[in-house]
Amino acid sequence: MALEITRIETTEFSYPLSDVGTDQGFNLVYSPGETTDRKLFAMEIHTADGPTGTFVGGNSPAFAQIHVVAEHLIGKDPLRRERHWSELKRGLRKYDRMGIGPVDIALWDLAGKYYDAPIHELLGTYRERLPAYASTYHADDNGGLDSPEAYADFAEQCAELGYGGFKIHGWGGSDDRRDIDREVETVRAVGERVGSEMDLMIDPACEYETYADALKVGRECDEQEFLWYEDPFRDGGISQAAHRRLRQNLDTPVLQTEHVRGLEPHADFLAEEATDFVRADPEYDGGITGAMKIAHAAESMGADVEIHSPGPAQRHCMAAIRNSNYYEMALVHPDCENTGPPVYEGDYLDDLDSVDEDGTVPVPDGPGLGVTYDWDYIHEHRMGGRTYE
Repeated sequence: MALEITRIETTEFSYPLSDVGTDQGFNLVYSPGETTDRKLFAMEIHTADGPTGTFVGGNSPAFAQIHVVAEHLIGKDPLRRERHWSELKRGLRKYDRMGIGPVDIALWDLAGKYYDAPIHELLGTYRERLPAYASTYHADDNGGLDSPEAYADFAEQCAELGYGGFKIHGWGGSDDRRDIDREVETVRAVGERVGSEMDLMIDPACEYETYADALKVGRECDEQEFLWYEDPFRDGGISQAAHRRLRQNLDTPVLQTEHVRGLEPHADFLAEEATDFVRADPEYDGGITGAMKIAHAAESMGADVEIHSPGPAQRHCMAAIRNSNYYEMALVHPDCENTGPPVYEGDYLDDLDSVDEDGTVPVPDGPGLGVTYDWDYIHEHRMGGRTYE
């Protein structure tokens, strides 16, 4: 008997981040005594006589798009993921299509439960432990990551924990031109402290205002032999021409495409020689189905794909991808907790100290996503939601 989707439920909830605020822009930073409430969503895709597919994460724009397409899925066979992916891609063609990701991930979770197998096994397992890098909060002026020396100290701490890589999110959200000097000094301080034992990266998160700024930081990355240089420009990370020109003037490899959505723009960045690595995110880029398409497209061009952000879906994708180097443990800080939600029962964690002595994390091996969500916590912190049936 074929499965049929009978009901889709979404729940908006919030959770507190202690000692966390924002800078003058939109970046999360260490801020002692301040609490930031962060909003996420949960989704459940129900069937009449079969398993329920789940997803927790996402953002408000993605779930606004789910409202556009959810009723289309009622009565459909949840195992026909490729068909649904194609239809949702067309249905959301006027938008950025971020609504596909949560639906697709929940459908993969449902399929894994139906076949009694972890998602990475359905995809084709390549590995079951993932090397991780520490991906920092942005810089602050509050006694945390507030100087190049503080970054170097934290990088050394992460190396001692076992991490093989360390990524800087630096200063931003101000018009102080000294921030570029601090960025250069931070690259130098971290490189001189741990460059011989860790792979190093920097992600300005599109903060730099000029091409000259991007060159200044990039040339120090060259000196310190950084593994990659990510999203420097205020173009939002989407200009192929700008990043092709940057690549032509630096030795450090460029990593782009965190902020372009979907398969074809990722492939175009590679074809136009505008990036060395590509980013993929199952939440942002059309789910597990979309992220795997990007990974295979990159593989066909001899490029690596780096999965954005931590999470169960991210682990399953990376476990089934050969051409990927590091799991992003984000966001980490010496004085406050990671930014992930406290919604997991069991031993699944994405914390600073979640890596083993070799700097790796495991891939969940239970059916589907292989994690159990604390629905009591989610419902106790509920702020809203919808039911489609």
